[in-house]
Amino acid sequence: MTEQELGVYGEDLAVNLLEQKGYRIRTRNFRFNKNEIDIVAEHDNKIIVVEVKTRQTAEIGEPWRAVNRKKQRAIISCADHYVKEEELDVDVRFDIVSIVHNSYRTTIDHIEDAFST
Repeated sequence: MTEQELGVYGEDLAVNLLEQKGYRIRTRNFRFNKNEIDIVAEHDNKIIVVEVKTRQTAEIGEPWRAVNRKKQRAIISCADHYVKEEELDVDVRFDIVSIVHNSYRTTIDHIEDAFST
């Protein structure tokens, strides 16, 4: 599986997980300038912006650790544009779905409100 195929597979897993939890998917792969939001969903009267990180191994750290402050700022900027473009007046929450997938196992962690300190 190529890195790109792994990424698409991970996003599909994340969408399935979120839908099972009652989230409604609004869009996938929303782009603004050079930034992208993997998944925009609705849940509990909020917009949920979801970054999906998929790796084949966690040897160098869990996938969610790749979402550093710089990446968070880029996602927040993109989300701000999305909310303005859609003329939404709701709270926004930022989640991460962290996936390790290989021939031995698949683990999925949904980290809600991941950007809060």
